[in-house]
Amino acid sequence: MARYLYQHKNWTDFHWDETAIQTVFGDVRHLQGRISGFMQTMGFETREELKLSNLSLDAVKSAEIEGEWLDMGLVRSSVARRLGIPTAGWKAAERTVEGMADMLMDATQRYRDPLTEQRLFGWHAALFPTGYSGLHRVEVARYRSGEMQIVSGPMGRERVHYEAVPAERVKSEMDDFLDWCNRPSPIDSVLKAGLAHLRFIIIHPFDDGNGRMARAITDMLLSRAEDSRDRFYSMSSQMMKERNRYYEVLRQVQHSTGDVTEWLEWYLHCLRNALQAAEDTCHSIGRKADFWRRHEQTVLNERQRLVLNKLLDGFEGKLKTSIWARMAKCSQDTALRDIQDLIDKGILSRETSGGRSTNYALA
Repeated sequence: MARYLYQHKNWTDFHWDETAIQTVFGDVRHLQGRISGFMQTMGFETREELKLSNLSLDAVKSAEIEGEWLDMGLVRSSVARRLGIPTAGWKAAERTVEGMADMLMDATQRYRDPLTEQRLFGWHAALFPTGYSGLHRVEVARYRSGEMQIVSGPMGRERVHYEAVPAERVKSEMDDFLDWCNRPSPIDSVLKAGLAHLRFIIIHPFDDGNGRMARAITDMLLSRAEDSRDRFYSMSSQMMKERNRYYEVLRQVQHSTGDVTEWLEWYLHCLRNALQAAEDTCHSIGRKADFWRRHEQTVLNERQRLVLNKLLDGFEGKLKTSIWARMAKCSQDTALRDIQDLIDKGILSRETSGGRSTNYALA
């Protein structure tokens, strides 16, 4: 009796319940269109900053899912350089950071190029520039030669969660996978991105780095679905938030007979959540741009501009004179004068608590 999905004949002939995914799939396509239209109204610099932020976030969160923590500042520097954004004064990134950025940029900026074995090997080499993952030597830039088990628990009492495709089948499975990725398909391109992620994870073709590469493939195919190099949302960031459910659904589908409804439901809900977060960001940016258009002629000092930008970016907590003084690096007397000036101009309002605990908010 077959234990795993790949042990069934024609295991890649996936099927799913269209009715079960219809609503969330429609939401995803609607949100993609809305965000794309919204971004066209934004200036070039704003779009580039959003692209830089989301690509950097994607790299950091994709690594974090695997228990690896990258410095966001170094990642931003690395991605910015590849986008042609000036990075004078930024710190140079480490080789592991550069490799993660290389893979993600290649996937999203060259999304129209075929996904080939050599391209995957290049990504893998970029992820493991030293040939090691921690203390363990990795078979770099080639498919694994050994068997692969996903286990947990202490030594001697390990629990096997999954045994990947046997090593001798990896090459033929990957040949079929790459051919399927690159040829036209009747499957909607957004669904194809989700199925590609699942299929790659089931094969688990490399000694290490499979999760990060699967997410890069998903990003590449989503870029194809949108026909755009611009990344205005981070799928990996949302996957990190929903990581427990991600692993749970993967385990269940790996033991199925080809019904991937549950996987597609999870994937589409995750994508919808990522898009909704991006839409909230777009609205916030729109409000900020509208605010500065309305106050283009308002006389403001640099301290006021600094703190107002923090408020417009979603400052959490209560704004008090002491907090203003810390943010603007000034005395509390100066902070109070700055605040009173903004109240007089109708930009800030005083909350009703009064007294020593007086708070202020955007009017």
